[in-house]
Amino acid sequence: MEVRIGVQHVAREITFETTQSADEIYAAVKAALGSDVLELTDDKGGRVIVPSASIGYVTTGAERKTGVGFGAV
Repeated sequence: MEVRIGVQHVAREITFETTQSADEIYAAVKAALGSDVLELTDDKGGRVIVPSASIGYVTTGAERKTGVGFGAV
């Protein structure tokens, strides 16, 4: 699923793909509001860390369905 994070005072948003579900992302964002950082994992195993005080917004796209064969999207 695609995740976009808007950071205050930064013109570009952070965009990445993740294997986490929408519920997991929601729980991580909610927990981050009471702590110092938001930490999520991208689909390649990398970590995305954003200071909680700088988060402007977080949006998620539709969850991807895995396809097999030619023409799989």
